[in-house]
Amino acid sequence: MNRRAALSFLRSTLVVSSATWAASPLFAAKKADKRPVALLVPLTGTHAALGLSMQRAAMLAETTPERLLAIDTGGTPAGAAQAASHAVKRGCAMILGPLLSSETAAVANAVAGRVPVLSFSNDPLARGTGAFVMGVTARQVTGAVLRYARSRGVRRVAVVGDGAPWAVAAGIAAEQLQGELNLEVRRIDVAAGQPLPAAGEAPDAVMIPGGGETMLAAARNLRDSGIQLLGTVQALDHRPQALETLAGSWLASPDPEAFGTFASAYEGRMGGAPGAIAALAHDAAAITVALRERDALSRAGLLAEPEWPGATGPLRFREDGSVARDMAIVVAGPDGYRKVAMSRGA
Repeated sequence: MNRRAALSFLRSTLVVSSATWAASPLFAAKKADKRPVALLVPLTGTHAALGLSMQRAAMLAETTPERLLAIDTGGTPAGAAQAASHAVKRGCAMILGPLLSSETAAVANAVAGRVPVLSFSNDPLARGTGAFVMGVTARQVTGAVLRYARSRGVRRVAVVGDGAPWAVAAGIAAEQLQGELNLEVRRIDVAAGQPLPAAGEAPDAVMIPGGGETMLAAARNLRDSGIQLLGTVQALDHRPQALETLAGSWLASPDPEAFGTFASAYEGRMGGAPGAIAALAHDAAAITVALRERDALSRAGLLAEPEWPGATGPLRFREDGSVARDMAIVVAGPDGYRKVAMSRGA
């Protein structure tokens, strides 16, 4: 075989080989997962305004309409179960929602484990249904602010609650963390209309697991006492007079920088100011977008990633349905809230 014939043979062999490789299943293009995900939110009923905000927030992350199917739950367990059944019939790969713990149980029963459920409830017991609990829980924010307080020398904490479910959950979480953080925790329940404990009853810090006037009254009561005021996300109040009253307080919050970026995008496209619950819907939708790109719209895909970024801060899914969250610690001041630390979710 002469040189010209040899080169011709070589070229033809390469062409055939390339065609063979292209036809090989090993090099075949992956088929995009076209299954939609379902967003179960209350678009009618008492929480309709919140549900609409959540839908709009999710649309910021998933911009392809046919991939995000918003279904109205009506804010009831029966409505949520019906919505979940519809989502399964439509071939949805994942369910984002519902909002409430009672709805979550109904959805989990209707789905029966066929697709993952990312509930927006903040009730840790909801994970017993088989759903993931994406809501910010009392234990998450309580643990975050107490860890920071301990790092700053606080040893004894009084947790003052009003008997509301969130306050009770925060008080229990604080007691359970005593050994881990080497703290002394004393729970004090104050009924509506009763005065707050005197400053001298809380040697190092007072934690108010709520917001509104209760938090502001505590701030006024403890001013100039040398006792540190601690709070949770509900205490965030951006009114000028509230910021002045809360100055110096340490609060656990979703990362204000990440949330601020999301809030600006939401306001620019949708108008209005979103809340933390709307941000949960945005984060859940953003996670499904990332999973779709990896061809991993599944429970295994959720668990495989060591950390998911989000408007509510970094989070990690666990096998037991819980979600670990990193929380920011912010200090209130006349000009707003300043982030001073990040507390990694245990």
